[in-house]
Amino acid sequence: MADPLYLAALDVGTAKTAVAIAAARAGHLHYVAAAAVPSRGMRRSQVAELVRVSESVRQAVEQVEEQIERPLKAVAVSLSGRLQAVQARGALSLGSRPREVTQEDIRRAIELARQASLPDALEVLHIFPQEFLLDASDGIRDPVGMLGTHLEVSVYLPTVPVVVMQNLVAAINRAGLVVSDVILASLAAAESVLSSDERELGVCLADIGAGTTDLIVYSGGAVRHTATVPVGGEHFTADLAVGLRTSIAAAEAVKCEHGQARAGQVTDAAPLMVEGLGGEEPQAVLPVRVAEILEARARELLELIRAELQRTRLIRAIPAGLVLTGGGAKLQGLVELAESVVGLPARLGRPRQPEGVPGEFAGPEFATVFGLLAYTARAQQSRRRPRSVWSRLRYLLGRPEPFWVLGRKDER
Repeated sequence: MADPLYLAALDVGTAKTAVAIAAARAGHLHYVAAAAVPSRGMRRSQVAELVRVSESVRQAVEQVEEQIERPLKAVAVSLSGRLQAVQARGALSLGSRPREVTQEDIRRAIELARQASLPDALEVLHIFPQEFLLDASDGIRDPVGMLGTHLEVSVYLPTVPVVVMQNLVAAINRAGLVVSDVILASLAAAESVLSSDERELGVCLADIGAGTTDLIVYSGGAVRHTATVPVGGEHFTADLAVGLRTSIAAAEAVKCEHGQARAGQVTDAAPLMVEGLGGEEPQAVLPVRVAEILEARARELLELIRAELQRTRLIRAIPAGLVLTGGGAKLQGLVELAESVVGLPARLGRPRQPEGVPGEFAGPEFATVFGLLAYTARAQQSRRRPRSVWSRLRYLLGRPEPFWVLGRKDER
């Protein structure tokens, strides 16, 4: 039996920094180690203080290294925040007489689309082909072997400011790690949360982090849209801190232990004792007051998601509905409120994880880090055994190969 390929993933969020390692063996991922620590130096999913971010990464990595008893060398990293996207087309002449489309033709058409005019300050993060057009036939997913004279491809290109990526990579390098790949956070979360049927029918994934909420929309099996909503879990906490006149730490505890996104569902009349601000005496707060504050912010977030889907005219193209994941999705009643506000079926997205993952890492807040592992493993497998256009794309576009990420025990 061939030796397993060890893969490592790093998710540097606004609230937490998570590292996970899995062994890819015979098409399956097996849990090896994981760790999560509070993030420092991140603001709205981007690096605000490089040294402090690096310290958080190093702390999480050290905890993982204690478990595996050897140094970690390289990681696949998630990237989120206010990304921009470009819709582009690439056209390729196949000759004056019809001939079969080859894999090389597809690669060249995609590369022509990739060369869309972009500002120098932006870097293309991924290339998502949406459909091919061959002569008069459109809506084609895999044109290999079909006959034609003119091939076109429509692609969706999420981009990131170069400095945003550079700062994240610099912080990770400072912690002593090599970045093997940078992957859109919402894409990674979708990898671990969404089913193939949902992607085919049409679905929107909302990854609710601490600082922002990342959206990714699929229809017909392809990525149709990505966006970032500037509201996350820390905004809920801040609202409680202001409304209850308490500390951020106390507000976070109240949110996690007693939070409810639908005030009308609160039946408990017993007051909660919440510590006062600045040394003031604890105060009694009714649970319904907590829910009223949280519901107001939850409605704002969900209305922003609905507005984004309406603006892009995708709300009618996603009959599979809305899937909520990320730490912020755990707020009680949020899924039900989403169905009411957005007007789509909704569910909580829990990650599909490698075999053997401890329960402490089973929540939706770990969807991105385990999705990174799954995405990297699938990309590596596609390069070994390319089957279709959709599974060959990273292979054809020459993305860097994930590599062995564990050093020897004596390597420091």
